[in-house]
Amino acid sequence: MKFDPTKHNRHSIRLPEYDYSQPGAYFVTLVTRGRECLFGDIKDSEMRLNEAGWVVWDVWNFLPARYPHIKLGAAVVMPNHFHGIVIINNAPTGEAIPVRAIHESPLRGRTTERRRMTLPLVVGYFKMNSARRINEILDSSGIPVWQRNYYEHIIRDDEEHNCIHLYIESNIYNWVMDDENPVKKI
Repeated sequence: MKFDPTKHNRHSIRLPEYDYSQPGAYFVTLVTRGRECLFGDIKDSEMRLNEAGWVVWDVWNFLPARYPHIKLGAAVVMPNHFHGIVIINNAPTGEAIPVRAIHESPLRGRTTERRRMTLPLVVGYFKMNSARRINEILDSSGIPVWQRNYYEHIIRDDEEHNCIHLYIESNIYNWVMDDENPVKKI
């Protein structure tokens, strides 16, 4: 299919001026490509992870070893999606946070700015490594596991954090009514 900018125009859902390396808590949701149930099943209000589901869980729990300035909050692997809270702390003294430079563009009049994009780097690493390992298990090299983007929400206060934490913990019990459930019972 030939590229058509009227149909294939992707817009970032990120806040354009927000520094996603700022200390704070972030709620993320990732959905499998085509909402395919790849990670296991829910039976008797319990998520039963299959091998691919355990890969997702293991890669998630490895993230603080890769990025020592983050902690992980509540998380859940669902049959076709994942919810988790990433908490970014200040980087310890002497530790460099990965950065992405936005170069000066004389055509647009932008000034040179350096922005740290910790959250997108963490989510990108999570998606790439879980997909690679799942494709090894399924012997399906190069097949997309995740949708191209992900949902993120900046958690602004303790009350919001508590609500999101409860939402994540109760997600399994609400699977029957979940919008991501391909066999949702209304």
